[in-house]
Amino acid sequence: MTKNRKMPLWLRRVFLIFTILGPGLITASADNDAPGIATYSMVGSAYGYRFLWVILAITVGELVVQEMAARMGAVTGKGTGDLIRERFGVKVTTFSMFCLLLANLGTTVAQFAGIAAAGELFGISKYISVVIAGIVMSVLILRGGYNIVEKVLLVLCFASLSYVFTVFIIKPDWGEIAQAAIRPEVLLDREYILALLAVVGTTITPWGIFYLQASIADKGVEMKRYKLTRMDVLFGASWGNIISAFIIITTAATLYSRGIIVEDAKEAALALVPLAGEWSRLLFGIGLTGASLLAISVLPLATTYAMCEAFGFERGLSRRMKEAPAFYTLFIAITVLSMAIVLVPGMPLFRIMILSQSLNAILIPILLILVLILANDKRIMGTWKNTKLSNVLGVLITLLITVTTIALLLAPFLKAS
Repeated sequence: MTKNRKMPLWLRRVFLIFTILGPGLITASADNDAPGIATYSMVGSAYGYRFLWVILAITVGELVVQEMAARMGAVTGKGTGDLIRERFGVKVTTFSMFCLLLANLGTTVAQFAGIAAAGELFGISKYISVVIAGIVMSVLILRGGYNIVEKVLLVLCFASLSYVFTVFIIKPDWGEIAQAAIRPEVLLDREYILALLAVVGTTITPWGIFYLQASIADKGVEMKRYKLTRMDVLFGASWGNIISAFIIITTAATLYSRGIIVEDAKEAALALVPLAGEWSRLLFGIGLTGASLLAISVLPLATTYAMCEAFGFERGLSRRMKEAPAFYTLFIAITVLSMAIVLVPGMPLFRIMILSQSLNAILIPILLILVLILANDKRIMGTWKNTKLSNVLGVLITLLITVTTIALLLAPFLKAS
C-alpha cells in the first residue's frame, strides 16, 4: 500500500499562480518590448543602478492603473473603447482612437525592428526573420481561439527569464543594488530627465490599458472570479517590472562600470560578449526575440480591440473571421504595413519610434483621466467603483505622468535653447 503524500503548500501555491496567469501577465510582459528593452539597456549603461528606485516607484502606479482596467472589464464585460464611446461621446472617442492608431502603428513597427535586430544577433537576415515572425504570429491569431492564443503568449512571456539568468552569470554586487533600489537619487541633468521620461513612458502605456480590459472582457471574466484575475494582474505588473530591473542590472553591472553607453538592445547584447561571455549575448537575444514576438501579437490586437469597440464592430478572438471581419482585417492590415515599413531600405525607424512615443505621451494622461472618471461612475461600476486609496494613487500617478508628458513635449525646445 502506498502512502498518500500531500503536495507541499509552497508547491500548491506555485501551481495556483500558473493556473490563474493570463491577460495581466501578458500585458505587463509585452510592455518589456523592443523599445522598452532598448530604454532599460540605455539607462543601465548610462546611469548604472540609479534608475532602480524609479522601477520600484512606477510599479505601484502600474498596479493601480492595470487593476482599474481589469476591474472595469470584469464588471461591464466591455472594453475601454466601448465605455469611452458610451460615456463621453463620438468626438472624444474619435480623437482617442486616431492617436492610438498612429501611436500603436509606430510601436508595432518598433517591435518588428526588434525582431530584425534579434535575428541579426543570430546571423539571420531581417528579410527572413521579420517575414517568418509576421506570418507565424498572424496565423496563430487568425486560426487559434482565445484559449490557444493566450497559452502561446504566456509561453513567450517566460522568454524574459533569460535576463534573470544573465544577471546570475554576471554576479553583480547585490548590496549596491539594494541600496540603489530604496535610496532615490535624482540628477538635475537634462539627459537624465529625458531618460526618466522614457522609462515612465515605456512602462504605463495606452495600448496596455486597452488590451488588458478588452482581453478580460473577451475571456468572459465575471466578478465572482475576479479575485483570481486580480492576482494575475498584480503578479503580472510586478513580474514585468522585475524583468525591467534585471535588464538595467545586466547593463549597469557590465557596461556602466566600463563607460560603455548603448542606445538599443542589439548594441547591448554585442557589448556584453567581451565582458560577460557569449552566453550573455545568446540570453539577451532570446529575451529580445521573445519580447518582440509577444509584442507583435499584442500591439495589433490592442489596436483592433480598441477601434472595433469604439465604432461598434464585432470583435474578439472567440469569434471566427466571418463573424468579425473588421476585427481581423484591421489586425492583418496593421501587421502587414508594419512589416513592410521595417523591410524598406533606409526607412527612418528611429523617427517613427519617436513619433509613436510622442503620440503615446499625448494620449496617456487623457486616457488616465477618462479611466479614473469611468472607474468612479456608480452607474457603470456599481459597488465595484474605485476606493479612496485607488483614487489617491490614481490621481498621483496621473499627475506624475502629466508633468513628465509636458516635459517630454517641451524637451526639443529646451534642447534648442
